[in-house]
Amino acid sequence: MRTLLSFAMLAAPVAAQSQTPPADPLGSPMWEYHAGKLFAGAPVVFDPRVEVALPVLTENQHVMPVTVDARALGEVVRIVIFADLNPIPVAVEYTPLAAQAFIATRIKLDQRTPVRAAVLTADGVWHVAGDWVDAAGGGCSAPPLSRVRGGWADHLGELRGAAWSAPGATRLRLSFRHPMDTGLVENIPAYNIDQLTVSDAEGRALARMTVHGSVSEDPSFTLLLAPGLAGDLAVAARDTGGFEFAGTLAAGSGARVAAAATR
Repeated sequence: MRTLLSFAMLAAPVAAQSQTPPADPLGSPMWEYHAGKLFAGAPVVFDPRVEVALPVLTENQHVMPVTVDARALGEVVRIVIFADLNPIPVAVEYTPLAAQAFIATRIKLDQRTPVRAAVLTADGVWHVAGDWVDAAGGGCSAPPLSRVRGGWADHLGELRGAAWSAPGATRLRLSFRHPMDTGLVENIPAYNIDQLTVSDAEGRALARMTVHGSVSEDPSFTLLLAPGLAGDLAVAARDTGGFEFAGTLAAGSGARVAAAATR
């Protein structure tokens, strides 16, 4: 694992004067296409303050860890994790709300590709970082293990979570049981968790994300919430089949809980 202060060879970023996306230091053939769709003409800079942790080579293309730490940017509105050459490029769209600008998860890779984080700050500028990751391929186009083994529906939506105090934050880790089907496997339609919200004891939403099928089977997420949280944290999720999942855990307790599924 390496931590990339991506494009550190560049000078400290200056807000773009033009709405045309800058040239891509990674030389990706899909950069202009994705920049046009994701940023819609907003200013874009490549920013070494966005720290992206990636492996040089993913040993398992179905489960590739990625961590994004954009706390150095100040007020962050949104974080998007995407892989340029994946058939489902965007993995996660994260809105930190009352959380810190940090997220860790695992995604699928279908081939060697740039993996990036795009971070939108309150001034309307997108800050981008990332690097190439080598992968054998097939991460999005092979069936998940739960489909091969069978019995996946018996554990659908089960949630495990823990929240504990960390330096300057409450660290939250969540994991759902879900096949996260991409729709790219013959006779298996797309089926994935698509919405996730974390709320505090008063019902205030702390973090919200849109999740796509390129996130790994049994998706897990690590978030950094405000320090000193007390009381129950509520976790609610929904999938594309209409199922809803919900669970609670006590902040700071490290307790693990199972969630119930309803439709």
